[in-house]
Amino acid sequence: MTRRLVLSYLAIVAVVLAVLEIPLGINYARGERDTLVTNLERDAVVVAGLVEDQLQGGVRPVEADLDAYVERTGIRVVVTDADGISVLDTDGAFAVGRDYSTRPETATALAGGRSSGTRRSDTLGQDLVYVAVPVASGGAVHGSVRITYPGVEVDARVARNWFLLAGVALGVLATTAVVGVMLARWVTAPTRELGGVVAEVAAGRLDRRARDDDGPPEIRDLARRFNDMADRLEELIQSQRAFVADASHQLRSPLTALRLELENLADGPSGTADPAGLDRAVDETRRLSRILDGLLVLARAEGGRPGLATVDVAGVVADRVSAWAPVARDHGVDLVGVATGPVRAMAVEGYLDQVLDNLVDNAIEATPVGGEVHVRVHQRDSAHVEVSVSDDGPGMDDRELTYAFDRFWRASTARPGRGSGLGLSIARQLARASDGDLVLERAPGGGLIARVVLRTAG
Repeated sequence: MTRRLVLSYLAIVAVVLAVLEIPLGINYARGERDTLVTNLERDAVVVAGLVEDQLQGGVRPVEADLDAYVERTGIRVVVTDADGISVLDTDGAFAVGRDYSTRPETATALAGGRSSGTRRSDTLGQDLVYVAVPVASGGAVHGSVRITYPGVEVDARVARNWFLLAGVALGVLATTAVVGVMLARWVTAPTRELGGVVAEVAAGRLDRRARDDDGPPEIRDLARRFNDMADRLEELIQSQRAFVADASHQLRSPLTALRLELENLADGPSGTADPAGLDRAVDETRRLSRILDGLLVLARAEGGRPGLATVDVAGVVADRVSAWAPVARDHGVDLVGVATGPVRAMAVEGYLDQVLDNLVDNAIEATPVGGEVHVRVHQRDSAHVEVSVSDDGPGMDDRELTYAFDRFWRASTARPGRGSGLGLSIARQLARASDGDLVLERAPGGGLIARVVLRTAG
């Protein structure tokens, strides 16, 4: 992955450099040639002015007048008369009197025009940049001036510029490669580490977690999400193991008792039945049913996170208080519901009802005759709604509050054979599935307060 990222960076930078440097190099080469031609044309006009009087008077120009110019610039000057015959040539290797009238540039100059360009000189074996201008006065052309300059000089400057651009490109690519490797490793190292952690978790090491403090923000966010998923997975697997262990342990006793009762009934006299034994068998069957129902609700609550909906908390509380009021009266307990106006919260549909059923049932069971159970609803703050269920019962000590939400745990004050020990576990799990929580506190005047906290519907 690191190699692919670095190659991608280099490809992008190479394309950008090509788009920028190739036109730059071409423009530089064109500019060099245009500048040279302009300078040569200016010099040709100056030379034409110098030799104009000599050509007009039929006198051969003096070569010595141009020696300093030729020596300084390294160019060649050829002056012809009106017939195109050379009368001055700064290159001593060529004799005066040569016919240049057939040369296109000289012919153009003798016709009164100017010409410039590059042509191949077979004699010199190189390209020449040339400029030809007429020597004229009063509308009459007396000759021409042609200046040539070795094209290799321009080519050398253009080549140096291309080498400079190539060097810059190589430097940029090398820098890009170094920075790209560092950046790619910064990106891919956390990814590789995360992949290793994923493989370990997949192999069964559920305690492994990825680092979420290194790498790009996207990788850190992915690591945090993976850790959340791993926490949830570990929680679910531990819950499943606990579920199996608790279920096997708790079902063993009622099943054993039920088997013994049935065996006793089977060993009794033929045609007779022990009513007390039958009642005990039925009670054990009911106990098994309650345990299984509780375990099923708990498993469903732990199995996933259903979608949240807006719930009328005050309406739910009023409904459950009305439903449990007859049960409270049968126990000699006064059940009171208090709501401070309409209150809405986010919860799984139906979960708050089940939570209140468990809490109100426990509170009524724990409250002595003549006591009261209060169910209150209020806006805890701008973001949270609280539903509290308080009773006048014996309450719990610190140790009991620690174990109150454990499965199958029952308080020391609970009535024998009453309940399955799953109510508070189920209530808390349902509250947490609704993105809330359930806590227990000792009431200031005695008894217990169960507080359900949910997010305000926004």
